[in-house]
Amino acid sequence: MDTTRLGMKLSDLIHTPSIVPELQATDRKGVIRELVQSLADHGEIAAEDAETIARATITRENQGSTGFGKGVAVPHVKHERLKKMTATVGRSSHGVDFAALDRAPVYTIFILLSPADASEEHLAAMEKIFRYLQRDNFRRFLRQAETAEAIVDLIKEADEAQSD
Repeated sequence: MDTTRLGMKLSDLIHTPSIVPELQATDRKGVIRELVQSLADHGEIAAEDAETIARATITRENQGSTGFGKGVAVPHVKHERLKKMTATVGRSSHGVDFAALDRAPVYTIFILLSPADASEEHLAAMEKIFRYLQRDNFRRFLRQAETAEAIVDLIKEADEAQSD
């Protein structure tokens, strides 16, 4: 495994210009499309690939919800059109039905997109995201963050507190 990835920080993974502090979408397909489009709008993924990648992420989501409970979901996909791993965050103050395990609405969504051949790095990134999201305070403060800057600050604070 690429050991440089093992020490990665969440802030290294998140494309901060693409953070959406108040999602407009009200369902999980719309949320996925909105976050993928934000990554495309900010040049993180090719604009012409946005719909293909969004559809692939939705297909993956339909195989099993990534809403793991506690108000959080982590839709993700590996795709041959992706050249590098990237992620961003969206927040919904109203909550979105993500068919979460606890059946509760989801307020914070991390989306992770990886190249098709980056299985180990993808798993390491997923593990990193889940580790952060296990913290009650991190989830609560993310849910309350109303700006992209506040979300970025929380992620940086969590990175500093993380002892890998």
